[in-house]
Amino acid sequence: MGRNLFAPLAALLLAAPAAAQHAETAAQRDERMQWWREARFGLFIHWGVYAVAAGEWEGKRVPGVGEWIMENGRIPASRYVTLAEKFAPRRYDPAAWAALAREAGCRYMVITSRHHDGFCLWDTKQGDWDVTRTPLKRDLLRPLKDACDREGVRFGLYYSIMDWTHPHYTPRRAWNDLPAPEGGPRFETFVSSVHAQVEEIVRNYDPAVLWFDGEWESTWTTEHGVALESHVRTLKPSIIVNNRVGKAREGMAGLSRPGERAVGDFGTPEQEVPGRGLPGVDWETCMTMNDTWGFVRADTNWKSSTTLVRTLVDVASKGGNFLLNVGPTAEGEIPQASVDRLRDMGAWLKVHGESIYGTHAGPFNKLAWGRCTQRASPNGATLYLHVFDWPADNRLELTGLENTIRRARILGTDAAVEIDSRGPWPVLRVSGSPTNPHATVVVADCVGTPKVAAVRLKPDAEGAFALHARDAEVSGHAARYESGPERDCIGFWTDARDSVYWPVEAPARGAARYTVEITYACDPSTPGATFAVEVGEGPRSRVQAVVQDTGGWGNFVAASIGTIVWPRGADRVTVRVVNKPGNAVMNLRSVRLVPVRDDKEIR
Repeated sequence: MGRNLFAPLAALLLAAPAAAQHAETAAQRDERMQWWREARFGLFIHWGVYAVAAGEWEGKRVPGVGEWIMENGRIPASRYVTLAEKFAPRRYDPAAWAALAREAGCRYMVITSRHHDGFCLWDTKQGDWDVTRTPLKRDLLRPLKDACDREGVRFGLYYSIMDWTHPHYTPRRAWNDLPAPEGGPRFETFVSSVHAQVEEIVRNYDPAVLWFDGEWESTWTTEHGVALESHVRTLKPSIIVNNRVGKAREGMAGLSRPGERAVGDFGTPEQEVPGRGLPGVDWETCMTMNDTWGFVRADTNWKSSTTLVRTLVDVASKGGNFLLNVGPTAEGEIPQASVDRLRDMGAWLKVHGESIYGTHAGPFNKLAWGRCTQRASPNGATLYLHVFDWPADNRLELTGLENTIRRARILGTDAAVEIDSRGPWPVLRVSGSPTNPHATVVVADCVGTPKVAAVRLKPDAEGAFALHARDAEVSGHAARYESGPERDCIGFWTDARDSVYWPVEAPARGAARYTVEITYACDPSTPGATFAVEVGEGPRSRVQAVVQDTGGWGNFVAASIGTIVWPRGADRVTVRVVNKPGNAVMNLRSVRLVPVRDDKEIR
């Protein structure tokens, strides 16, 4: 195997203490973050020796994502490291990769310098578990960095804190059968190697972004994260660092866990878009095009170009960035399905990029037909209205907008849009057909700073309230609206602290009784959560029920769960969790409150 897997450190490299972190004013931070906030779209690349396995080991498919095959397959490290001998990316064309990123409209790129298996795409001085083990024996990062510079794409690096093969990393995997150090693993020795490698990649490749991961195991502490971030900023004060360098992340949502010191510059929701964004916080959704990050030959479950464009729009409309992943093959080729989708996105951005780059979160919590981004203008704001569902009646209602729309047009054409200001809020009257199958964009010039009033849901002619998930407000971190005919619900309700509510018009009559009906779904793996539907304070204004197994997350059933008294003046209906013994609460599609017939007003 040549040199030892990890050569002894010449010296223990200590990180700068937290107190030595560079002080930064709010204005200085804004200046440092400006390009990243304006970029909105980046390309993520997961590439390493796991691409050789392509999701299979000894002729069998290993479940899970490609880059986790060593862990998921419990592959002995002594056998796993032989993948490097077959990692010969002779078709790797860094110039083509960078050109594709630019063509796709990506303003920056982040590539895995090393993943959890510890393999490095450069010649690290901290051992030889790197490109020197491969047939081509060449640095894979430098030519890509240079190509990105030529294309005007900012270059960023991913670095895994976790390392399944390092002799001093703990917890040590049972299948890590490489020689253990004399006297046993010493985690602080591992930490010093992390600092040394991070210094190598910062000095060698001058990344604009450093994207950490693998920080969740208990051996890595908040103090470790603070020290590593401080070290990085000492090396390059202008660098942008994600929050996974520390311990504040709570699950895949990438949000801050209460009681933990947050470090880094931006949050990292993974495979999801926060329902209302993260107001006041810089954040970036990272997402796969199919089901895996690293290349898996059998994974052909590709998201459509329309889905990817609309996800980019959704993210931008909530004030975030979108980091979209590709997993190249061991030969160095980006799968054609990924190339096709990136080019589709680039074609859309070539016409509609004005509505994404440099914009901010739109003023609307929701629009029935699409999303909205905005940018400030001398006399107010420019609203970019992304129409996903073209209206059959040609009316785009700007529900709740209290401002005047001065003029409107279809982006990418000279077609003007008629403005109807006779109602409580503006209506744009579009004609013809959508100009783009992914999203047509209407540009509307708004007079003054946009103000959107809260819209309260009204009862129907019978006095009943039909409250749908698509109209709900979600309070919390995990739960969010899932669109689509098989979902159309509040899903991912894994945090018992989350709640769902609807602002409503208080019933005209005084206190009266209503029956409560709920439509929901629950998988057989996690029934039993107790929830409450309430319209006010007091036991009579609240009803509890227990979630039953409905046969699956997409198998929705309707159930009547009891009767409540609606207090005079109450204007909110809330569903909250009482207790949650399983992994999730339910998929909630709707709540319906029906007045009890001939019920006298309750005094």
